[in-house]
Amino acid sequence: MLTKEQAGDIFDRIKKLSTADEVEVLFSGGRFALTRFANNTIHQNVAEENHVVSVRTVFEGKTARAFTNKFDEESLRQVVRSSESLAKVQHPDPDLLPMPDLREASGSAGGGARTTQIPSRHFAGTAAITPELRADGVKKIVGVAENHKLTTAGVFSSGESFEGIFNSRGLSNWHTQTSAEVSITMLAGDSSGWQKASSPDVANLNPLVLAETAAKKALDSAHPREIPAGKYTVILEPAAVLDIVGFMFWDYSGMAMLDQRSFLTGRIGTKLFGDNITIWDDVAHPLQTGCPFDGEGMQRQRVGLVEDGIVNRVVYARATAERMKRSENKDKVGPIASTGHGFALPNETGEMPVNIVFAPVGNPQTVEQMIASTERGVLVTRLWYIREVEPFEKMLTGMTRDGTFYVENGRVQGGLRNFRFNESLIHMLLNVETMSVPVRSCGEESFDMVVPAMKVKELNFTEVTKF
Repeated sequence: MLTKEQAGDIFDRIKKLSTADEVEVLFSGGRFALTRFANNTIHQNVAEENHVVSVRTVFEGKTARAFTNKFDEESLRQVVRSSESLAKVQHPDPDLLPMPDLREASGSAGGGARTTQIPSRHFAGTAAITPELRADGVKKIVGVAENHKLTTAGVFSSGESFEGIFNSRGLSNWHTQTSAEVSITMLAGDSSGWQKASSPDVANLNPLVLAETAAKKALDSAHPREIPAGKYTVILEPAAVLDIVGFMFWDYSGMAMLDQRSFLTGRIGTKLFGDNITIWDDVAHPLQTGCPFDGEGMQRQRVGLVEDGIVNRVVYARATAERMKRSENKDKVGPIASTGHGFALPNETGEMPVNIVFAPVGNPQTVEQMIASTERGVLVTRLWYIREVEPFEKMLTGMTRDGTFYVENGRVQGGLRNFRFNESLIHMLLNVETMSVPVRSCGEESFDMVVPAMKVKELNFTEVTKF
């Protein structure tokens, strides 16, 4: 893979080729491979390696970006020429700030120097995964399926990546990490089960355990019964929690507040959720992944988004913070300063928290304890096809799948036909009765987070599906 030293040499070459007032170069890429299986057999194995440079130039408040994955002199000359030609024909951006230098990029909101320390996210064992090792993992998964007379499908992927940023004001940041992911679906005649896990360290993944769990869900939900739609006590496993709560974090953005398209507009400092809901954005959390700097090279800060149900803050890119300081609503949105959550410029999105961590609560319960304390309810493995119906109350709709169970008198009584839900995320987070210890989780509808399982009262199921 490309090293920071090699990237620095490429940046020096690009800088010499440019006549712009300022130059910024983003580096990204790495190696990625996956083994895909279906019908109890491997049917695809692919691998790719790519290194990309993204050059942004600035002329008197006008900026643009161009990309290449070729690093010879002529290709670099061409990408610089493309970036500069595009920049020169743009309208000046009145909100464009000078690129950050090293001191600003590593500074805290109060101006003091700080560095975001994160645990190592590059593991030699993960980087060394071969197709044979992934195939061995799939063999174990298929073995479980065949032992239970089930059909399985899924993916075992692995990768090694880098992100870096250099600019003409002396900033240079670099991050490398590895990744591994296993996703399994087990299929029976009229039921299914699912499990998925990811980690920078492949040693944290156990395909055999995941497969056994997915198989048990498929077997235990066989011959699903149908119960009427309505409001139920619902136990959401972590993947289900992740996929539904993920729909609100685009709104924790200074730009979304300025545009008045956030459901938090006029609600900062108010109690919106239950007392037991506290949420941070924390790139340094040991169960999180990702690099410690944002798209402009600013160090990511740990930001308390919600505390005891009260919405405290949103996150800011540099330019958004400056715009908010000039806004008439600045007294309603909490501390205003860059938090290191911006995307690469130019963009129309601004910023977003991407390292979500739910705080642990006193007296956490396991899913089994939640079931034991439930007189009548529904256990949900995961959700899918989630869409936003109404943005200000965060009304969402979607369906359960791959393991939906009826709970009665403290025990799982068997599988259920799936439901469509129509529920306000605000209402849901007001009605969380108990939670488990937060864990690293991944789903299909949102990005990976550290979230608990939740027992929620009166979640609204509006209709029963046909499967």
